[in-house]
Amino acid sequence: MSKLFIQYGAGNIGRGFIGQLFSQGGYRVGFIDVNTDIINRLNADKKYTVTILDNDIKEEIVLYDVYGIDGRDNSAVAEAIASADCMATAIGVNILPYIAPNIATGIKLRYQRGITSPLDIIICENLIDADKYLSQLICKQLDEKETGYFTEHIGLVKASIGRMVPVLTAEQIKSNPTNVFAERYCKLPVDKDAFKGNIPDIPGIYPFSPFGYFIKRKLYIHNMGHSLTAYLGALSGYKYIWEAIDDSRIKYVVLRAMLESAGAISSEYDMPLRDLLLHIYDLMRRFSNHALEDTVDRVGKDIKRKLSENDRFIGALKYCLSIGIRPVYIPAGVAAGLLFRAQKDDNSGELIKALEEKGVVYVLENFCGLSDNETYLNMITEYYKQLTDSFDMEKFIYNLDERYGKINRESDIL
Repeated sequence: MSKLFIQYGAGNIGRGFIGQLFSQGGYRVGFIDVNTDIINRLNADKKYTVTILDNDIKEEIVLYDVYGIDGRDNSAVAEAIASADCMATAIGVNILPYIAPNIATGIKLRYQRGITSPLDIIICENLIDADKYLSQLICKQLDEKETGYFTEHIGLVKASIGRMVPVLTAEQIKSNPTNVFAERYCKLPVDKDAFKGNIPDIPGIYPFSPFGYFIKRKLYIHNMGHSLTAYLGALSGYKYIWEAIDDSRIKYVVLRAMLESAGAISSEYDMPLRDLLLHIYDLMRRFSNHALEDTVDRVGKDIKRKLSENDRFIGALKYCLSIGIRPVYIPAGVAAGLLFRAQKDDNSGELIKALEEKGVVYVLENFCGLSDNETYLNMITEYYKQLTDSFDMEKFIYNLDERYGKINRESDIL
């Protein structure tokens, strides 16, 4: 009998990445979601298709022995979690508080039934310390004895989500809401030290310790570089990410910014810089995958979150400084991000209004957490002025390189 894997969240990452890994690894896969179109279709078909897009190459992978669970049916959700051999979340950080009670109820059932086999929950969310956050949410729902059971038997495992899965068009969803498109890359680094049970022995799962290396690599290299590509792409009039990264001027700035983060990560974890360089070059190749049709608008939206103190830009900037690296190209992404306007970005309205009414310095201090760093306040403000006065990419790059040279001469590096 197949082991049971429960995937909380049947969205693009849930179906197009995590579900695929465990289905191909021999598990029966149950998806929990409130989208009844997806749940009903999964239950009717007992299968779905992942289409791999690699520029001009397409490959269809049909995944069988899958089913859906209505996320509004609390008892069914709890029963699924109580019966699971392993599970994961890929629901979105903002939704975790809403599903934590259901997860807690499933854990209570396991406790009441005397289930001593461990349950590891792989947390596939873009959030540093996602394990601590979810633990707090779950433990609020448990009593003292249940909390003891949780601590002993439930593992909360951080993961680094690197696969790019584009949003489906309305026409594609109408055709079959369960089908999904994805790039070929299909590796899931997970926190080796967090498992309470045996680590799933399936292709694509990559246990690693210390896992902070992968968390920083994903946020400060991949996410930061992807967003920077979008912001500079928007300023240059591009619609798609592949168009932006194929512009050698944008590619240059993105590469230099990624290298700043890579230098800091290599230094902290004593990992060969060559490995990080190969990862960066692979990311740029993947960004240029035109078949994904990933848009500048999608990748760049939600600037309030992406420019916040602990996210991809300001987090990377402060991280570099803590290692002794004085970044020049990462701060350029902050300035470009402040100028980015998505077609629909309700979450960023407050930041945009503050920028218009109170100015860039106010936003950098109050939204980006830079009130204690005059050097970078001034640097980003200057970049912002350069980009707003008259956007000239060649001149902007020249100014970045000049500043880089000056900073490193002052540091006796050159």
